[in-house]
Amino acid sequence: MTTRPKGAGRGDLFDPECPTRRLLDRVGTKWTSMVVKVLAEAAPDEVRFAELKRRIPGVSQKMLSTTLHSLVRDGLVARRVEPVVPPRVHYRLTELGLSLETPLAELRTWAERHMAEIDRANAAADDA
Repeated sequence: MTTRPKGAGRGDLFDPECPTRRLLDRVGTKWTSMVVKVLAEAAPDEVRFAELKRRIPGVSQKMLSTTLHSLVRDGLVARRVEPVVPPRVHYRLTELGLSLETPLAELRTWAERHMAEIDRANAAADDA
């Protein structure tokens, strides 16, 4: 197997050491998809943490915080803190994050379009 320097060229999803797997784990979550959608709808404006939490039903504060931390770390989301008490934290998609919205929107649309078929397949498998 040929090894590539970190960050060189394209990844190989089938290589267990490929960082592409880690990225797909991150962007493949429902919480990432929802955060990106909310921030994309607000772009280029920023969204405060409390507003994100309000717009994403069912997400816990811890899960939202963890998701945002990962997206900031990956360069998909920018975080700005106002130095007031208590601090006001604002988020917005970076250019890289904005480029993720199109494929995630397509995936969300596909899921919404085919969910009934998936449910039927699950029910048939459960009955078998």
